[in-house]
Amino acid sequence: MNEITHHGRTTAYRVADRGSGSQSTGGQNGGGRNDSDAPVLCVHGSGGTHEVWKAQLGRFAGERPVAALDLSGHGDSEDVNADPGWETLSAYADDVLAVAAETDASVLVGNSLGGAVALHVAIERDHDFDGLVLAGTGAKLAVLDDLRRWLESDFDRAVEFLHGPDRLFHDADSRYVRLSTESMREVGRRVTRRDFETCHEFDVRDRLDEVDVPTLAVVGEHDKLTPPDYHEQLAAEIPDARYREVLGAAHLAMLEEPEGFNAALREFLDEEGI
Repeated sequence: MNEITHHGRTTAYRVADRGSGSQSTGGQNGGGRNDSDAPVLCVHGSGGTHEVWKAQLGRFAGERPVAALDLSGHGDSEDVNADPGWETLSAYADDVLAVAAETDASVLVGNSLGGAVALHVAIERDHDFDGLVLAGTGAKLAVLDDLRRWLESDFDRAVEFLHGPDRLFHDADSRYVRLSTESMREVGRRVTRRDFETCHEFDVRDRLDEVDVPTLAVVGEHDKLTPPDYHEQLAAEIPDARYREVLGAAHLAMLEEPEGFNAALREFLDEEGI
């Protein structure tokens, strides 16, 4: 793992570039960017870590560099003292922009909460991204009252609920379910609850026309947490956007059905020339 220090904290990230047979250590922006060589930067969702992008770091990185970070308080990244909602979302955006500057990433890929962070960056911040991929997310991310209550008082039940049928996964390999469960438990109740409360407050439905880069809205066909119609709205209301569905997957389509997800990503990048 690499690290970048910013805003008084350290954010951990990984860069894989298997096309050249090696892994980058970051700091690629010295000599100007060739878009085909610039990483796509992947942002995980609530209670997750960069490990959710393992299939992109492993497989897609054979075609193009892939970067993935741990948001503050997740994985190997130091935490930030932030209240749920706008303050947390802004801190996570700082994490993303620090890693983007260090790696010279050209495309931002966000899943769930990571998609909210990506939309926040696109709407609220100055950025140099050439494209946006919104995966398993939405313009509004309301969280069920029962789940919010369990996250506060019965974390085990919350984790079990999220790993129920057609939520995080549809019919995934048991190894991936175990990876996701263990990751969420390691992140812990406090940070995971902060993530979901931040999602619950997120709402940019009236600002989608401000997203000014080509965008892909991609979703697993069975996703009950952020269903296909969330992504159809994104594709309809973002000026330059398109919709893709990953068959056989739910919320974590990039992990459950990586070939379908990577194909949608590849097609988007190729069509846009980014």
